[in-house]
Amino acid sequence: RAVGLLPAVTGNFAKRGAGLLYLNGGARRGIDGDYLEAPHLRQNQRQTVSHMDLVDLLRDHKRARALITWNINIAASNPRQAALRDTLNSDDLFHVAIDLFPTDTVDHAVVILPASAFLEFDDLVMSYFDLTVSAQVAAKEPMGASLPNQEIFRRLAKAMGFEEAELFESDEVILDTLARQLGQPDFTTLRQAGTVQRWKEPVLQFPDLTFATPSGKIEFASDAAEADGYPRVPQPSIDKKPAGQKLRLLSPASRWLMNSSYHNDPKIAAKLGPEHITLHPDDAAARGLQAGAKVKVSNATAAIEMIVDVAPMLPRGVALAAKSRWPKLIPGGLSVNALNPGTKSDMAESSSVHGIEVEVTAA
Repeated sequence: RAVGLLPAVTGNFAKRGAGLLYLNGGARRGIDGDYLEAPHLRQNQRQTVSHMDLVDLLRDHKRARALITWNINIAASNPRQAALRDTLNSDDLFHVAIDLFPTDTVDHAVVILPASAFLEFDDLVMSYFDLTVSAQVAAKEPMGASLPNQEIFRRLAKAMGFEEAELFESDEVILDTLARQLGQPDFTTLRQAGTVQRWKEPVLQFPDLTFATPSGKIEFASDAAEADGYPRVPQPSIDKKPAGQKLRLLSPASRWLMNSSYHNDPKIAAKLGPEHITLHPDDAAARGLQAGAKVKVSNATAAIEMIVDVAPMLPRGVALAAKSRWPKLIPGGLSVNALNPGTKSDMAESSSVHGIEVEVTAA
């Protein structure tokens, strides 16, 4: 909250190149979200669930008896990895997986539908960090029996007996409609241009200095936050230092992976090598460990084996291990995410993964 208020403190709104950093979705470019989602077809209230609660949701057969996953490897990226894997193996859960590769998640599916690669169908691409729009143009036909996700969903809708026209719009119609919402005559025009700026002039954040708050102003002191059980104003806080021999585990992205993609590529796997954990020299010495030693990294959630690296640039009391490996490609079948107990952040029910504590001992 304090960091988010810095542009207000420094007067950096309604100016070019200033403001907050957004992950820009389609709405900020003029995409009609209701056209894409068709909420008028929904018969029940929309429900969402935090990934921190996914295991508990799937185990509750009054709430969930079927699961569809597409283009996501939850068996690698989600918390409580071992518990999730057991849940996906349950005979009481009907799991359909749609994917390009045989991921860990696909291994636990009852039905597997092969997805085509993103270079095998036309689509739109919108950058996270600017307001450009690009045409994704098919470079080849889908291989074998694979299909784009949207065609799979159309066929599922037909097989399930749905008749609503919104569920059967072709890619061509959808892309032309979205292109017009984005200020282009049609998708063909965008395809010929490749990448375009959505707006001719830089977009200013809150140009009239009116904000979506009860007062219409930036609220340093927030009644809404206080009503949700948070401090009325931002407060400095820091996690307590791990007790005893525990270390705080940080798990940033690997330099060789994009989330959980590419680990199945043999060249990438060779560059990754076995899983390593890095310690400060003093922390390694205190545990009688040297670089290259095999260690057990454990907490109440799981235990996995890694190889120790030593680096003085790391703060004392901190251990570092990259995320996103496929568990099936690791000896022991568990990756660093197995150590994540699924504790939620204090706001938005997100992951508090960097608060995980572990013990590191000789294997």
